[in-house]
Amino acid sequence: MYILFILVFVVLLVACGPKPGVDQLSLDKATLKACPQDVKYATKVDLDVSGSGRTPELDPARLDIIKQQARTTAICGGHLLVTVFSATSAATVALYDDELTLPGATDNARLRRVQKLVDDISKKVTTAYPPAIKKVSPAQSDITAQFRLAAEYQTQLGTTYRLRLVILTDGFQTVGRRVTAPIEITKARAVGMTVNVPRLPDATVTVAGVGKVAAGSAPSSGMTNALIGYWDGVCHRAKAAQCTVVTDYVAGR
Repeated sequence: MYILFILVFVVLLVACGPKPGVDQLSLDKATLKACPQDVKYATKVDLDVSGSGRTPELDPARLDIIKQQARTTAICGGHLLVTVFSATSAATVALYDDELTLPGATDNARLRRVQKLVDDISKKVTTAYPPAIKKVSPAQSDITAQFRLAAEYQTQLGTTYRLRLVILTDGFQTVGRRVTAPIEITKARAVGMTVNVPRLPDATVTVAGVGKVAAGSAPSSGMTNALIGYWDGVCHRAKAAQCTVVTDYVAGR
């Protein structure tokens, strides 16, 4: 009876324990299956390090996003550029800038090298961040400049690359045409549609972190919604294939 009780107890522990999740290789295979045909990714991740978004060390949440973008770019093939920026297009410093390749004779062999590459990128970006932010002023933020730099980046890489632009910012533009009050989201979008930005056809554009600040008081929900509307308007003005403007980044964008 005692032995039977032990066996039943062990079975219950196993049954109630954590369920095994989908392994990373399976997730990477799914990503590979969804990769576009005949083109590679031109991935550009830009970190706003103006006053309200500045941290002395790289924020873990932002690093996770960089790692996710690096992983997708490595699996599908392409180039990864990670920058910090503030007041102008000139006030932009690269943390990482390289073509991502995975050697191997088979898909499985290549995919098994992804994690090491992502870890290497993570270390380089984390190390480069503290000295890089010292080179850019925290005084102002020109987020629209990143659209212009993204267009140049796409042009430099050529037509065999598809742009994936990810801008991590609280959304507060301090120069040029912008929203400064919690106006209705439709009105804010209309303002964004008047901003002079280059066309980014076929591009996937994500503006994430809108309304989140690293220092000072958080904006009201009305102001956050106005910022979301504004950046949605800017993105559609750029004629991007896909526009995502959110407070919280969702993996897979």
